[in-house]
Formats: sequence, C-alpha cells, structure tokens
Amino acid sequence: MATLPNPLPKLAADPSGRSLGLQLPPGRLIDETDDGPWPEPLLWHAEKSATPGSWAALGAPAGRVGLLPVLLDLGNPQGGPEHWQLSPAHTSYPGDHDAEDVLAEHWDAGPWEAEGEDGAADGDGSGPDRRHASAAADWPGFAPAGSLTVEPGTCAAQVADLLSGADAGGRAPAGFKDPHLALVPARRSADIPAAIGWSGPVNHEDDVARLCAVLRSWEDRFGIRVVALGFDSLVVSVAAPPADRADAEALAAEHFAFCPDNITQDGPAGLSAYAQELVGERVWSFWWD
Repeated sequence: MATLPNPLPKLAADPSGRSLGLQLPPGRLIDETDDGPWPEPLLWHAEKSATPGSWAALGAPAGRVGLLPVLLDLGNPQGGPEHWQLSPAHTSYPGDHDAEDVLAEHWDAGPWEAEGEDGAADGDGSGPDRRHASAAADWPGFAPAGSLTVEPGTCAAQVADLLSGADAGGRAPAGFKDPHLALVPARRSADIPAAIGWSGPVNHEDDVARLCAVLRSWEDRFGIRVVALGFDSLVVSVAAPPADRADAEALAAEHFAFCPDNITQDGPAGLSAYAQELVGERVWSFWWD
C-alpha cells in the first residue's frame, strides 16, 4: 500500500492553509502519541468550538487536498487528543482485515449470559443472552445493505451541525460537551480512527484498524461517515439506515460485536429492543468502557 501524502506539515509554516487552498481558523497541530511525538502531525483541530456550518465550510475544500473532517470532543475529562493516548505505532491498516471475520470473532467472544435450566438467562444481567440475536448461537452474518435516503456527505454535514448546536443550557447533544472541527489525512472517512491511532475501544479491541474495517463495510452498506470522536466515544452518520425491524435486528448483532457496551452498559434490555431504535436512525453512537 502506498503511503498517503500528509499535507499537515505545511500548516506549521502556513497556519492559515492558504498554500493548500484552505482558509483555516486558528488551530493547532497534534503529534503527541502514547510513544512520544510522532514524526508528522496526526491531525489539526480548530481552537474554537465548532458551530453549525463549520463542517460544510471546511470539509469539502479540505477533502480535495486529502484531509477529512471529524469533530473531536475537547470537553471530556481527559481533555483534548494530545491526552488521548493515541497509538499510531500500534495500529495496522484497515484494508488488511476482513470486516466479517472481525465481527464474527468478537461475536463469539461476546459477554453472553449463560442460560439456566428453564431457558432464561442465568447471570448477573450484564450481558444479553444469545436468544436476543434471532435465536442464533453462531454468528448470524452481515445484515442486508440499506437504501440511501440522503447523500452520505449531506447526511454527515447534517449530523455534524446537530452535534455542533448547543441547547439553551449550552450543552451539545449526544454527550458531546465541546466539539471542535478537526482535519485528518485519511483515504476515507472510515479510516479516520486508524489514521490517528485512536485508542478509544482499547478495552474491546486493541487495534482500532480492525474496527475501521467494519466501518468501511458500513460505509459501503449503510452510507456511514465518521462524524465525531471523543476519548472513548464514536458517532457516525447513516445515510442508508435499516428500514424495517428484521434488517435492524440483523444489524443489531453487528453493533453488539462492534461495541457490546452499547447494550450491556448503556443501552436497552437486549438486542431486540436495541434493534428497534435502529430503524430509520441516521445517527449511530458508540461508547466503550
């Protein structure tokens, strides 16, 4: 695989980005990793919080020079990305992994409840039993692809505006306290977490590129775009969500393999209830403990 050219070093001498055809607001380059400074900047982010319209204003022109937009939550207790223990040295390439193999592996290793003699879940309630996934003990396979209801880039901009719009109390939705627009050198939106060596899911998967392989598959099947990252949270826009309960239940199995904490720690009781929330939903949020 050819190395993707990184335009970010040019911003050290030209913070405005004019040499790249951009008009950037004041911002900073991030090269801090868990192993010390990286040879080149991993990302740029704006100093000021994002507002509705920030994504559309910078995302398209930045994309033409190989920089893709993502919102970063600088308001979490861990602070900004320089404190996120980024680990690009320990991150592989998403294209080297098979998405279904990754999901099947995590499905088989999932925190399932054991079943008692009466067939009911026999555990502490921390995980769903396999009956919640269409009664399938084995990995059920990929969910069917959705049909586009909106252009994926447009959907991403809409979700970014939603996350960037504070309510009357000054709080951004979806738990994002202080989203800032960032630009990352990446081939496609699904690769953004791997491009910066994001370690948010490390307690579930220590090579985020494997999860990015799943995100690539979701790009192809559901028109997702990576819109926002926190220290341990991920938000994607969804331009082709499942249209009915059956397709949503198949997708819920993928979500459980991708991020079991969505169901076991912070979600509805069981995959069936979780699936109901996916029908027509244009925003998927994930959080890892």
